[in-house]
Amino acid sequence: MISSKVNLVAACCAAAFVSAPAFAAQGDPAPNYPTKPVRFICPFAPGAGTDLTARTIAQKLGEKFGQQFVVDNRTGAGGAIGVDTVAKAIPDGYTIGLISASNSVNSATNPDLPYDMQKDLQGISQATSLFYVMYTHPSVPAKNTRELIAYAKANPGKLNFGSSGRNTLQHFSGELFNHMAGVKVVHVPYKGTAAVIPAMLAGEVQLGFGSLIGTRAQMQAGKLRGLAITAAKRSPSIDLPTIAESGLPGYEVDQWYGVITSSKVPQPLVRKLNAAIVEALKLQDVAQRLAADGSTPVGSSPEQFNAHIRTEIAKWKKLVKEANLPLQNG
Repeated sequence: MISSKVNLVAACCAAAFVSAPAFAAQGDPAPNYPTKPVRFICPFAPGAGTDLTARTIAQKLGEKFGQQFVVDNRTGAGGAIGVDTVAKAIPDGYTIGLISASNSVNSATNPDLPYDMQKDLQGISQATSLFYVMYTHPSVPAKNTRELIAYAKANPGKLNFGSSGRNTLQHFSGELFNHMAGVKVVHVPYKGTAAVIPAMLAGEVQLGFGSLIGTRAQMQAGKLRGLAITAAKRSPSIDLPTIAESGLPGYEVDQWYGVITSSKVPQPLVRKLNAAIVEALKLQDVAQRLAADGSTPVGSSPEQFNAHIRTEIAKWKKLVKEANLPLQNG
């Protein structure tokens, strides 16, 4: 009887001893990752909000893991070239990328993309939420959203709005404004955000939608007039009302940023990256750095970010259909 009890205790101890590594493995399903530098694709130009966000996150991931996260700006085709690079990379967790809401517009409007955002890629975490400023040239006789709508209705086709290119979020911010306000402000695409403000100062366009980091200096100098922001609620970063509250109820555009990777990357690696990114986004110095662009840290789960991407693509597809917008390649 005593012998049986001894054997039972010994068996239990042995089981606990054997199962300990299993529990440890569950705690860190990818214990050796990363063992070499990770490429962090940014599909837009250096100096833009995407680039600032990518470099901020990359720095913290490098500090966390003791490996470099190297930001690689692969620009072109409205961000499609960089995203395609991530989609077609070896799915070992050593290539990740940062996308923006513009990539969801591109997926909703460009039938010739070399990838399917919802099949070939997966979200790791939404990084930030970011508003645009709706701004005008001071010569436009409108000081708020209601006055702008009234002026546009009284002068159909007289106003132009500039964007960073066709099928970008700036483009569709203007098209959503046109559709919801029942006006016709003519779209003029440029090759990148940096070209829009000089065009406005030269009198080529009168209306624009841009990030705070790109417009603040010109607004402070009186060369541009900020009317409202595209967010659902006001931001402490700037003293402007929302478009929704100041004349166009229901209007909202969020220039979000998020981290993605190939859909074939194993979940343990995705979870490990997600945890590190969410942790980084909670740091005060990260929040302060991102606030320069008007960004607010988010830090969502992979499932939440995947759902957000699907919702955004559906939103812009609906606008294309309802406003009868032509599908065009970037």
